[in-house]
Amino acid sequence: MTAKLPGKRGLFGSLRWRYVRLLKAELAFCSACVSCANESLSRLSGEFNLKYENPWTIPNILSMARMGLAPVLGYLIVEENFDVALGVFVLAGVTDLLDGFIARNWANQKSALGSALDPLADKILISVLYVSLSCANLIPVSLTSMIILRDVALIAAVFYVRYKTLSPPRTLSRYFNPCYATAQLKPTFISKMNTAVQLVLVAASLAAPVFNYVDSMYLQTLWCITALTTVTSAYSYYHYGRKTVQVINNK
Repeated sequence: MTAKLPGKRGLFGSLRWRYVRLLKAELAFCSACVSCANESLSRLSGEFNLKYENPWTIPNILSMARMGLAPVLGYLIVEENFDVALGVFVLAGVTDLLDGFIARNWANQKSALGSALDPLADKILISVLYVSLSCANLIPVSLTSMIILRDVALIAAVFYVRYKTLSPPRTLSRYFNPCYATAQLKPTFISKMNTAVQLVLVAASLAAPVFNYVDSMYLQTLWCITALTTVTSAYSYYHYGRKTVQVINNK
């Protein structure tokens, strides 16, 4: 007996049925891909909203202006132009008060970058001032060395925290991108007090040659208070450690 071959209609019908099944499977696969892609994009969008922020806030600009005033003050002190230096120092102090006031009272002006930029500007300004005042023989070199060592250690810790909280890939462009916020710093109470005492000593030392009290006993007492609060502040960061850092995103 000879095998019965399928007719044209049966053969084409079978091929058509298989093609329709394949097409439906492909459409289902594409639909799943689109859904997965939309979910991924939504997740990425949410992450970027958390990580990225506007760095050009008024407090941040004031902090950068304070950094720019540091070398100007250093030059004026070394040249023993104490009258002008005292005026520029007051201007730097005003920028410090303003950026803190604005950040506290306007939510859209507060940023994670500002939480690091403000103390960094203070440390740069204070370091330059203390080195310059030591060169002018108005502050002991030993006290200046203590303050600078503490600030260098804190700045190194900030860079380390930035590295640890930055999600992979850890590239230089992402590491130094000020819009990519990963952690917010919370200075300790004694650290804030130490900064205030250091600034008071700078103001008193700058005014000393202007008002003729360079050898005052009160000025020397202020040296001791500054040294004590500097050591205590350094220990507070060591003791509290992670409590001074709030991680924003660690993915």
